[in-house]
Amino acid sequence: MSNLDYKYLSKVVRSAQQGDSDAFAELYAATYQKQYAYACNYLKDNYLAQDALQEIYILVYKNLATLKDPMVFISWLNQISFRVCFNMQERQGKTFSENVLSLDDDPSIQPVSDDTPESQVVVIDERRYIFDQIMSLPDNESLALIYRYYNNMRIDDIASMLHTSKSTVKRLLNSGLSKLRKMIAV
Repeated sequence: MSNLDYKYLSKVVRSAQQGDSDAFAELYAATYQKQYAYACNYLKDNYLAQDALQEIYILVYKNLATLKDPMVFISWLNQISFRVCFNMQERQGKTFSENVLSLDDDPSIQPVSDDTPESQVVVIDERRYIFDQIMSLPDNESLALIYRYYNNMRIDDIASMLHTSKSTVKRLLNSGLSKLRKMIAV
């Protein structure tokens, strides 16, 4: 199901929220391939991605009733996927600093560092601060920035993950970067 029908999907979400297990199975069937591809891309390990996929859908199943607007199911699911993969990566001993948020096109947000332990702590703190600021942006902007700069995904792939056009992804990236620059300006 490459182009999801959001109105139909929202009806399926409502049915799943009311306890219809067939509806939940349909949600899974419609979305698991893209979530698995994202987890593989993020974690760089097929077996970890399978574990992540299981954890993602367990969380979706447990928390589906809390989703107020079924039309935002895909965005909500993408947020869960990101959080699960991020947490799984940290549990594996990889830190945020190892997957540098490479906003290479903006040197004003690149931390200056030497190899002392103190400077490395500062770098990690700065990157976590930037990450927190990204997560405070609207969902689609934060996802676009994370997919592009944290996961090094191509714009075509991001458009596919967000079920939108390449021009919309470019707009989301530009507006997200603009807001991010304002948020972190000293």
